[in-house]
Amino acid sequence: MFNISDELSKLPHKPGVYLMHDENDNVIYVGKAVNLYNRVRSYFRASTKKTPKIEKMVSLINHFEYILVDSELEALVLENNLIKEYNPKYNTLLKDSKTYPYIKVTLGETYPRIMMVRKTNKDKSKYFGPFTSAQAVNDTIELLNGTYGLRTCNKKVEYGVEVDRPCLNYHMKRCVGCCKGNVPVDDYKERVQKALDFLNGNDKTIVNELKEKMEKASEALDFEEAIRYRELLESAAKVIERQKISDTDEEDRDIIGISQDLNDAVVQVFFIRNGKMIGREHHHIGGVDGDSKKTTLTEFVKRYYTGTPYVPSKIMLPIEIDELEAIEEWLSYVKGKKVKLIVPKIGDKEKLVELANKNASLVLLQDKEKIIREERRTKGALDELRELIDLPDINRIEAFDISNTNGFENVGSMVVFEGGKPVKGDYRKFKIKSVEGPNDYACMHEVLTRRFTHGFEEMKRLEEEKLEASYGSFARFPDLLLMDGGRGQVNICKEVLSELKIDIPVCGMVKDDYHNTRGLYVDGVEIDIDKTSEAFKLITRIQDEAHRFAIEYHKSLRSKAQVHSVLDEIPGVGPKRRLALMRKFDSIDAIKNASVDELSKLDEIPEDIAVSIWNFFHKDMA
Repeated sequence: MFNISDELSKLPHKPGVYLMHDENDNVIYVGKAVNLYNRVRSYFRASTKKTPKIEKMVSLINHFEYILVDSELEALVLENNLIKEYNPKYNTLLKDSKTYPYIKVTLGETYPRIMMVRKTNKDKSKYFGPFTSAQAVNDTIELLNGTYGLRTCNKKVEYGVEVDRPCLNYHMKRCVGCCKGNVPVDDYKERVQKALDFLNGNDKTIVNELKEKMEKASEALDFEEAIRYRELLESAAKVIERQKISDTDEEDRDIIGISQDLNDAVVQVFFIRNGKMIGREHHHIGGVDGDSKKTTLTEFVKRYYTGTPYVPSKIMLPIEIDELEAIEEWLSYVKGKKVKLIVPKIGDKEKLVELANKNASLVLLQDKEKIIREERRTKGALDELRELIDLPDINRIEAFDISNTNGFENVGSMVVFEGGKPVKGDYRKFKIKSVEGPNDYACMHEVLTRRFTHGFEEMKRLEEEKLEASYGSFARFPDLLLMDGGRGQVNICKEVLSELKIDIPVCGMVKDDYHNTRGLYVDGVEIDIDKTSEAFKLITRIQDEAHRFAIEYHKSLRSKAQVHSVLDEIPGVGPKRRLALMRKFDSIDAIKNASVDELSKLDEIPEDIAVSIWNFFHKDMA
């Protein structure tokens, strides 16, 4: 179990981002800290003054996690990315569409411009950022335009054609005047290249120029101009600060770090999607028994990317692994596109790998036991289940349940577990269309048929568009199907699979007379499972989740139908009159007991409709 007091004492005095989870493992708050130890502990101090919202949030915290970074700037950007990824309930001030600024150089134009944008596109332009200070970005753009005479207008200019009279910037010697048509393209591109050199971090030239101009202005007693150059230098320094958490190439990558001692290792995986870091996973590897990091990492990459549903185009490693070319070839085959395994040596990518290594070291040091317990209840449970029902591999499990009240509002549920954990984004609800009355077998037949028919349709569409099946797609079929019930439900499932020519193993989750999980129905035999085993606990969680999801959907439909079935069946009563009746009378019984005169007093209810309502409720008295 997660002990908050113990975990607070383990917090490092370093910058990072923290994620607060509730008891259902939902991320309810994401925050950044210059010092994780001080910031996270402050939430749990009784002496700390908190707003009502924060007090409510703290009362819901079941556990927390954190990601180390190297600077407050990196924490800011990572915090922004994770808030957009998880949309936490208590980050109310950050739920807007705020994005950080980028510097854009329009290299697709004959005479490129430099500008600030809030969104990157896949075009011929070059992007730098993101940055946390829009003012610093604007000042730097002003600096580069003024220093190198770059244009700021959006006129369509070309060499040899005078399109307009030069603007004030030309007369102030802040622009070379491309609109006059006499600026050689090659000369202008040299100016742009100097600006690019500065933005790429090669800032010595322009910094020296600024310092010289500042000193000359000071010597000439032009202190106002000297202060302007000093402020531009300060703004440029902020922009020069390199950013590791986001990248503008919008490329999907996994960043892998590893930490290892004599017996155990932790591998940290950062997920970069569309150029932004959106999350991480750490994996505990036991029994390394003195193996080298290279050996451990090689085995991890082979095992991890065998089971993961998505392989990015680049995987960045801290060290070179064995069989690198063969693994690259295999992963490229799995993805259907070229996959590269890279060991970056310099620059931001190398720093990201080092950041993953740092986080892996922290996890290995502080969270070894917690990871072992978590892997035991997830992957360990899957291993036990695989051996129990004699399957070569299990990762994705789909479970189905039917809910109704004496055949009223039949619904079906599909819940999904991957790696022993629920994937709630893949859950699906089915409102039964073809079955009237209490017939769970017929309902299950419809649900399964719709699920896999949609799956084949989705596969065909993805194949035509040359796309990969993403999370939430029906095109991703499970390794194992679990039915809420015994022989009958399993036979229905096998019947559907046979009709659709699909080969997927099926088991039934059998319950006892008290509606508690009892065992598994496999190949015509009910298998008893050790009640203390992780496999049994996982099956119980899956069965309970399928039942809960179906019941919640059925309740929502039933509550809507109860109002509909009574008032909307009265001739002449539509949504507007129904609303007027419910506002005036406290309940259906109050409407039933009302006289025609009382009903017709409502502006929306004419006398003939009032008579119709009274007759509807009192037809048995006629």
